[in-house]
Amino acid sequence: MALKVTLLLAACLLLFTGPAFAATFLEGYLDNGNFEEQPKPTDLKKTVLVGKYALPKWEIDGLVEYISGGPQPGGMFFAVAHGVHAVRLGNEASISQTIKVKPGSLYALTFGASRTCAQEEVLSVIVLPQKGDLPLQTLYSSNGGDTYAWGFIPTSDTVTVKFHNPGVQEDPACGPLLDAVAIKELFPPRPTRYNLVKNPGFEEGPYHLVNSSHGVLLPPQQEDRTSPLPGWMIESLKAVKFIDSKHFNVPFGQAAVELVAGRESAIAQILRTVPNKFYNLTFSVGDAKNGCHGSMMVEAFAAQDTLKVPFKSEGKGRFKTVSLRFKALSIRTRITFFSSFYHTRIDDFGSLCGPVLDQVRVVPVA
Repeated sequence: MALKVTLLLAACLLLFTGPAFAATFLEGYLDNGNFEEQPKPTDLKKTVLVGKYALPKWEIDGLVEYISGGPQPGGMFFAVAHGVHAVRLGNEASISQTIKVKPGSLYALTFGASRTCAQEEVLSVIVLPQKGDLPLQTLYSSNGGDTYAWGFIPTSDTVTVKFHNPGVQEDPACGPLLDAVAIKELFPPRPTRYNLVKNPGFEEGPYHLVNSSHGVLLPPQQEDRTSPLPGWMIESLKAVKFIDSKHFNVPFGQAAVELVAGRESAIAQILRTVPNKFYNLTFSVGDAKNGCHGSMMVEAFAAQDTLKVPFKSEGKGRFKTVSLRFKALSIRTRITFFSSFYHTRIDDFGSLCGPVLDQVRVVPVA
């Protein structure tokens, strides 16, 4: 499937600034991003791709397999959550594609990835000069349908997107599975006089893959220095989930975040404040109506003040809005949120879940 290039705001730019300043932005799958354009039979030896350009629209290096979802020879089962076909990266193998971008703009890749064995596997995402290693050991969805986002800011108008398996597994049948790759250009949000929080409702975020209903995992900043959720940082050991109103209950608007890994799943933002001035922080906590039941607790931190918000989830998509008054101690104040407890869905104990956070607002106290 060709990369969908959307002409958003182009007409307005032409109207007000002339054709020299008109621009497009990227949103959708990379060329053959779902791997459904199949290789030629002569470029396959059983499942192994033969030749640097054997995978249409991609360049491969090392042992890369083109597989179909379902039972595999040898008794293994590969779940392909976003289509029929996928690629498996063998030891130190990679696939890459070169795309046109706008230097200095913020982009987020969205891709379906999972491990194929119980061994510890890592998927490296590379858009030079940026690189991140995503551990795939933790399965957030039991069906193998984990979807990740990864942010980057290009320094030139052409970049190469590369997925690499840096590991050397004893079993050559092991290695990360990649089943869809998309991209979206993101617009950096700004605070307003009515709210110091940037992207307060999480409306600006990564692309949601077609046929994906599990949300998008946002990796911690040690794995991705450029957050795919504009304005926010993932300050934790595990990922935070970006969810949409099409597949989840969202308190406000079209998107929210789900804190899916307890105290290991935290999200934060640094605000501009006036020292010794008081501010009011309000936010909404609820459940995503996704089978996540039980006694939940969201902890909020602002400067030296904290608030613990209990929430009893019955899985009905309810939410409540709370507030915290805090005193700024410097010109920068960090606000942080995490879930106190770990939760799994009652209909699927292998799927991590948690409380939903939405509509974060900070205003000065008059």
